[in-house]
Amino acid sequence: MSLSDHEPVAAAAVAAGYTDLWTSEVNGVDAFTPLVLAAGWQPSARLGTAIVPVFTRGPALLAMSATALAEVAPGRAVIGIGASSPAIVDQWNGLDFTDPFGRTRDTLRFLRKALAGEVVDEEFPSFRIRRFKLDRPPEQPPKLHLAALRPGMLRLAAAEADGAILNWLAAGDVPKVTAELAGAPDGFDVAARIFVCPTTDAGYARAAGKRMITAYLTVGAYAEFHRWLGREAELGPVWDAWSAGDRKGALAAVPDDLVDALVLHGSPAQVRAKLHEYVEGGVRTPVIALVPAPGTDLPAAVTALGPDAEVDSWS
Repeated sequence: MSLSDHEPVAAAAVAAGYTDLWTSEVNGVDAFTPLVLAAGWQPSARLGTAIVPVFTRGPALLAMSATALAEVAPGRAVIGIGASSPAIVDQWNGLDFTDPFGRTRDTLRFLRKALAGEVVDEEFPSFRIRRFKLDRPPEQPPKLHLAALRPGMLRLAAAEADGAILNWLAAGDVPKVTAELAGAPDGFDVAARIFVCPTTDAGYARAAGKRMITAYLTVGAYAEFHRWLGREAELGPVWDAWSAGDRKGALAAVPDDLVDALVLHGSPAQVRAKLHEYVEGGVRTPVIALVPAPGTDLPAAVTALGPDAEVDSWS
């Protein structure tokens, strides 16, 4: 879907009661350009990146990109940063994926100072900055959210960020994860990317979900996250097959129940009920990531999942 074609989807979302529009950054378009467009299309929506990798831009360039978004969407910008993965950082960008926790921590601290208009002249543990100052710091600095899965990064987010961004978790996992955010200040945001396949065809949704799970949950950080969540028994056969180079075996080993928990599908009413479970568990900002089935009318699907929707079938 081209960027210019996103305008009616954004309009449908805001008309259906959505408060936010979020982007990601993997191997399609970058995270910032769609949000700059959306800032003009929908001047009421909060705009967030989930996430921008901390390795693939230098700290100063990341601060400048954040400033540009904050300038076109004052008071509505959220910069979500995170470590990303070895594939994106090393294999695709030719950069060293070294000390992801430290690099994320140091980038968060640098951005906090730079976006406040300070001169940053500091030897951070993972990089050095010499007398950097934004030419025109944003009048309203953007909120800074941290992608976090396990206790160390979750506690860092609670202590130093404005919010945490969760990913690839079931509604039942939320209380365990948010328990690590104890002590976060009032107003701390908990956002979660929640995959939704808008279809009542369970076979299609499960097939798509299994492909996604084998692609994502075999990556080191996500595998360790689900070990921490207690899914060794469910995912162990998947990891074993993947490590042995048996991609078909890994795909076949993904349990249907796990797909149903991590990739929501069914009627709009059923999916909305599952989304509410995340909110009841402690998610403040559920971020729907659509995995469209063939023939999906995206504006209609977005509307059907809206906060105030009463649609009973996909169209």
